[in-house]
Amino acid sequence: MQRGIDYIGVGVGALIVNDSGEIFLAQRGPQANNERGLWECPGGSVEFGETLTDALQREMLEEFGITIAVGDLIDLVDHILPDEGQHWVSPTYRCQIVRGEPQIREPSKCSAIGWFALDQLPAALSQITRENLINYRRWLAQNGTVHRE
Repeated sequence: MQRGIDYIGVGVGALIVNDSGEIFLAQRGPQANNERGLWECPGGSVEFGETLTDALQREMLEEFGITIAVGDLIDLVDHILPDEGQHWVSPTYRCQIVRGEPQIREPSKCSAIGWFALDQLPAALSQITRENLINYRRWLAQNGTVHRE
């Protein structure tokens, strides 16, 4: 049985922000589980017995070679992809890199990476990342955080 297909999967996302307010995004590669070719806030599946933050830190180290600090919860999204027959529930956290520079470590799952200002995002964003960014802008407004846009 496959999570996200045979039963609802739990994924977790990292909305990684640098000191300039730019967002780290990854383009989904040819062997990604879904939404191939689209840009996203990176993340991954939560394993049985693993906490959300532990899963997120593990995934960022495995996929990009970075150590992150996990901050505030930005949102909790029903990531339903009817055309791909998938259903995920995915919390996304605001994060910061505390060690390392992002590198693509799994090229079959990730085609490209980059830092983007909120007003210069790629057009081809994943469904969940579009929702994450709407909620992140709300979070910024509620927390009185200044950002470039």
